[in-house]
Amino acid sequence: MRVVLLGATGMVGQGVLRECLRDPEVERVLVIGRRSIGNQNEKVREIVHRDFLDFSSIEGQLGGYDASFFCLGVSSVGMTERDYYRVTYGYTMAAAQVLAKQNPGMTFIYVSGAGTDSSEKGRLMWARVKGKTENALFKLPFKAYAFRPGYVQPLDGIKSKTKLYSALYSAVGGLYPLLRTVFPRYVTTTELVGRAMICVAKRGAPKRWLENDDINHCCDNAS
Repeated sequence: MRVVLLGATGMVGQGVLRECLRDPEVERVLVIGRRSIGNQNEKVREIVHRDFLDFSSIEGQLGGYDASFFCLGVSSVGMTERDYYRVTYGYTMAAAQVLAKQNPGMTFIYVSGAGTDSSEKGRLMWARVKGKTENALFKLPFKAYAFRPGYVQPLDGIKSKTKLYSALYSAVGGLYPLLRTVFPRYVTTTELVGRAMICVAKRGAPKRWLENDDINHCCDNAS
């Protein structure tokens, strides 16, 4: 399986990349980002690309892939709806439209979030924008899925680039076993998210929206 990964420097993206490198059925990972991740693994190929609203200059290099994992995202805290829309909807759709054109048979998995508003009419700005993005992806000519994780615990030394979130994860990390026991349907890990993406890319899923509990268990029956 050949995979395109966007957002590899983020917390979730780091976990997804790690699981791709561990999986023997993933033979190639094309990482697209604004800067090099410096990974020397023989499976990894990188394209450094600056303009995430226009992928036309690298379109010819994006064919022949089986799956795309879109893990790029930003916090809405302190952002206007216009700016958040530009990144969340604009970046995602610019990449997805080119990938769908080049690989109409691929599986595209988008990291959304718990509480996303599919109606696009709720009072939470970020949830409306995420919902609009999901709905637009489902109209493209490939198999698209939206992952809606809740609290994601970073494992294997992975850290969030956002200082506030990094501090939160450090503080909460020791409580993760308790959270998993008390709120098993609302917490997951970078490892489980990565494994779930690969499982869905390999064999699909019965629904397009995968909530946190679905993510934790979608690999349970993997052969």
